[in-house]
Amino acid sequence: MNSPRVKLNPADLGPVATKLQGPLESQLTSALQHATHAVEDHYAGESVTEVAQELLEETKDGLHPDIAAAFEPDPGQLRAVAAAIVDHQHP
Repeated sequence: MNSPRVKLNPADLGPVATKLQGPLESQLTSALQHATHAVEDHYAGESVTEVAQELLEETKDGLHPDIAAAFEPDPGQLRAVAAAIVDHQHP
């Protein structure tokens, strides 16, 4: 499976987040990739919706609490990652 990446929309960021966009994207991407591998490794037939929720929870668990509280990924994109996990497990 491809490693997902997080890109932040500068229009949605405040001044501080804009200055930290690169490091934030790196941290979010790293947490999401770790979550993807963890969820994929423990996949046991869950639905795409359940996998998407697990991905979100695992990703937030890998972040500083302040960053996790503000992290709101696009649900469609998160669902696409979840669907890729499910599809990868059920070729």
